[in-house]
Amino acid sequence: MPGERDPLYIQARRVLLDALVALADHRRAVILVGAQAIYLHTREADIAVAEYTTDGDIALDPSLLADDPKLDALMSRAGFSATGQPGTWTGPDNVTIDLMVPAAAATGRRGARLGPHGNTVARRGRGLEEALVDQDVMTISALDDRDTRIIQVTVAGSAALLVAKLHKIVDRQADARRTDDKDAWDVYRLLQVVPTSDLASRTRRLLGDSQSREVTQEALTHLKTMFGTPESAGSRMAARAVELLEDPETVAASCAALATELLDTLHA
Repeated sequence: MPGERDPLYIQARRVLLDALVALADHRRAVILVGAQAIYLHTREADIAVAEYTTDGDIALDPSLLADDPKLDALMSRAGFSATGQPGTWTGPDNVTIDLMVPAAAATGRRGARLGPHGNTVARRGRGLEEALVDQDVMTISALDDRDTRIIQVTVAGSAALLVAKLHKIVDRQADARRTDDKDAWDVYRLLQVVPTSDLASRTRRLLGDSQSREVTQEALTHLKTMFGTPESAGSRMAARAVELLEDPETVAASCAALATELLDTLHA
């Protein structure tokens, strides 16, 4: 990985570990998602753009969630504060941890209805259904040499993370203030580092499961639309994310080629 890690990313990892420790009693229900999960799958890659995020994302499987201890009490005891937005918790150094539930696995409008845990401790998120199907058990450690914690955690699989990112990008397209070129770079990172055969195999599993089929089909449509050509919006976003470190046109073309290769493999 090029360069030194950003101090904000080091903080984000430390606070994520704080949250995972806090939720240890519900470890079976916890699934790491988001950028930090992507970096666990791609950490050995030699990529020009360094890993970077300032928050942490955790999905919860309601079917494996015990009634006690209460999630809000565990988070509060660990130093996290509810923000007033369902599922969003602020921890040390003002690092945000988002607790989310796949939309298909819980009712509610924005907040997920989790029975005795209440309706605001976590929020519903479409595109996370795949994390219930495509999973790996991995170890995650601190990025600060003074922090020796190493935790074993369930992590969303590479195909699940790809689907979630594609939904996130499309959901944010309607609001320029929420659009982040880094999301497209994370898609490119997955397409570039994870072998296409592995992504295709995992995606076929998602397509074969009733929990994840519809959301996966939508994501593949997004992949073609957003990354199908070098001029597509997602390809251009990835190119902008790296324009000071790599040739943007090469990145855009590579995005399109990798996306097309995955789609062709799935249709073969």
